[in-house]
Amino acid sequence: MSLFGFIPALAVACALWNVATSIRIYEDLRRRNIKVGFLWLRVMAPKYAYQYKKITTLEAGKPGRLFYHWILSINLALVFAVAAILAKLA
Repeated sequence: MSLFGFIPALAVACALWNVATSIRIYEDLRRRNIKVGFLWLRVMAPKYAYQYKKITTLEAGKPGRLFYHWILSINLALVFAVAAILAKLA
């Protein structure tokens, strides 16, 4: 696999990582009896992530691990997607 094929694959992997983390945050909020909607998960994922951050910060004094996974995965997906576009143009 060439570098031009590897960078988009990393972007897709990070996007899948973000989807999995969003689902885990959704499940955590649902277990805490917070009203969340699965059908709108992709639209509401940032809101749910920050709700999760607020709740876990109140409980433990710092945000939960899933919040960091969510932030890291979405930012890496963006970086790799932009890098793939720039590599394609070059």
